[in-house]
Amino acid sequence: MQQFHFNTRDEASIEAAAALAVLIGRRLATQGAASLVVSGGTTPGRCFAELAATDLDWQHVSVVLSDERWVPPDSDDSNEKLVRESLLTGHAAGASLLSVYEPDTSPEARSETMADEIRALPFPFAAALLGMGEDGHFASLFPDAANLGEGLDTDSATLCLPVATAASPHPRISLSLAALSRSDEIVLLVFGEKKLSVIEAAKKAENDLPIARLLRQKRAPVNVYWAP
Repeated sequence: MQQFHFNTRDEASIEAAAALAVLIGRRLATQGAASLVVSGGTTPGRCFAELAATDLDWQHVSVVLSDERWVPPDSDDSNEKLVRESLLTGHAAGASLLSVYEPDTSPEARSETMADEIRALPFPFAAALLGMGEDGHFASLFPDAANLGEGLDTDSATLCLPVATAASPHPRISLSLAALSRSDEIVLLVFGEKKLSVIEAAKKAENDLPIARLLRQKRAPVNVYWAP
């Protein structure tokens, strides 16, 4: 694991986007196609803008959400809506996005069909851009999730799982750590002193929050981009 500290959030976001562009470009050069995992929320906004302005062969890039609330894609709570409006613009408008929500099914059933769709994409992922909550969750792998153990088991065959958490009024679907760790690199973009303290405690094994499990896994390198 490497940790990069920046003076501003814009600087961290720009450098994270540059790292992601290199990773995507490398897969495009060697395989002719690439898959990119991205998170939602407010943190990746500037990073998305930088990526969207990057001249890559986006028509051969598949974008996968790290997690999604079980809401229609036109909802303000939808990560799909955020990604379509913030990332799939400019040069990146030609990329494809794997939709999570389907109106006539359940999160449980969709988790299974979505896993099959991910297996059909360029895999392993070129990169995964993740954030982290102050409670140490990443994607939708929350500390209070009943099936957290399955979600954090890197040896599990489970790629996607339904998640219920007190932190959200909506059911969710999340990629598992087994799926996320099948990335050439994980870029963890985090802001604020409190989140930094959570990461430092996880590195020292002072907590066993989900983020600690992400940092401890050995399959994919994790690089942290942090700013106050």
